[in-house]
Amino acid sequence: MLAAVLFSVGPAGPAADSRAAERDDVRVLAGLPTSIDPAAHGDLGSSAIIAQLFETLTAYDAGLVLRPALARSWDINDDGRQVVFHLRPGLTFSDGTRLEGRDVVRSWLRLIDPAAPSPLASLMADVVGAEAFAGGDVRDPGAVGLRADGDAVIVDLVRPAADFVSIVSAATFAVVPGSFGDGGDPLSPAGFVASGAYILSGVEPDALILTANDRYWAGRPAIATVRVVSDLGGRSSVSAFEEGEIDYAPISNFDASWIRYSETLGPRLREVPSLSLEFLGFDTSRPPFDDVRVRRAVASAVDWRRIVELATPVTNTPATSMVPIGVPGRSDRDFLPAHDPVAARADLAAAGYPGGRGFPVVTYLTGGSAYAEAILVEIERELGIHVVFESMDFGAYFERLDSEPPMLWSLSWVADYPGRNDFLGILLRSGATNNYGRWTSDEFDDALDMALQASDPAAVGAAFDRAEGVVQRDAPLIPLSYGTGWALAREGLLGAGQNGLGILRMGGLAWDE
Repeated sequence: MLAAVLFSVGPAGPAADSRAAERDDVRVLAGLPTSIDPAAHGDLGSSAIIAQLFETLTAYDAGLVLRPALARSWDINDDGRQVVFHLRPGLTFSDGTRLEGRDVVRSWLRLIDPAAPSPLASLMADVVGAEAFAGGDVRDPGAVGLRADGDAVIVDLVRPAADFVSIVSAATFAVVPGSFGDGGDPLSPAGFVASGAYILSGVEPDALILTANDRYWAGRPAIATVRVVSDLGGRSSVSAFEEGEIDYAPISNFDASWIRYSETLGPRLREVPSLSLEFLGFDTSRPPFDDVRVRRAVASAVDWRRIVELATPVTNTPATSMVPIGVPGRSDRDFLPAHDPVAARADLAAAGYPGGRGFPVVTYLTGGSAYAEAILVEIERELGIHVVFESMDFGAYFERLDSEPPMLWSLSWVADYPGRNDFLGILLRSGATNNYGRWTSDEFDDALDMALQASDPAAVGAAFDRAEGVVQRDAPLIPLSYGTGWALAREGLLGAGQNGLGILRMGGLAWDE
């Protein structure tokens, strides 16, 4: 899922670290979600709130171990082509109404509604009939391989895809009540009904108020009220934390670089694992980047490793593939395009732009990147190409990518679930909803199909490697860096660890007594 890039700040005054154990509230800094509808969102900030309000069938714990959530168990049948989820007995929504298999099916069908498909609809691609239904080719939802049998949810798949139980841990697959979004404002606390640990009980200009769900399947959360603060009035997150106004505050890489040496704030600094990737993309559907030689020229002209090491020497790691470190089954091979300015200039000349002459004006647009200026300097120096740089607010940027992608762009992507396909198939498969560069490659798609159908781990790895080799050669995207997140957590606040998926499960928070 998409992630906004966090910037800030500068040192502030002495830390105020007084939190009483008897407190039953927590104040968490987080961005305002673009949507709290699991079917409508596509960004990490929204997922982080959705995950508190609506629960999924499975979930990953802090150690990246897949655990049952609304589902107590599941069976994999037909050589991996069918998954049957068994819901926990006695599940209810926060208003006491039963939560049944049909609620799961209805929630998941909303992802492929042909009138308004989810930005992450590609996560449903392995379900029988899902793509045809989303595209409007099939109108009968009964033709989709989803059905409920009491408290069982039966999913038929087009290929062996045992990782579907991991995919449905993503907030996109959270279960909502039948009345959700029925012509009203989903962000209204009036009559709000949840399936997750918290209920939306208040909306303020600078915060969302969440109240513990007494009927949560895992038991009422220890923290009665969570205030999700979205606006600090222009102040830095570090200042707000020091002044005791925030108990858990994500901070920028810049802040982390000096806070680690602070006697007062250093002990409160938490490294937040992040299965994340920042990458640069091309619009491959139109000139000049529809020509693979032009993309290769840019890919070879820039010393990507050097730029990342100089721009973020402590916090980020230069990427070697589209798949971040920590994703199970990740290859050890280096798939980053080789730095070779001579070959880059030859490719550009072969494409009809010797020395950059005749190259059209193109724009590089980002929602925030530490590497943009250095990248454009190297492109101009090595290829003679001048690129116009623009940036915009993340929300508007997200909409622009979906409707009218620029010629050059960059994104940060955080895993929806810990699998290689979430960074390959979801971002690059032909026709995928998050394939913003509109790249198509039968060779790449075939390699992905082989990876997803294989049962032997060695065969799976080899097929994914072939897919990554195609990306390295044809350069529809260029991996830039793997990030590490950072946060300040109040002394005594337990359960504030994360597993790399970018979501703090607030239902597990508690004050140390």
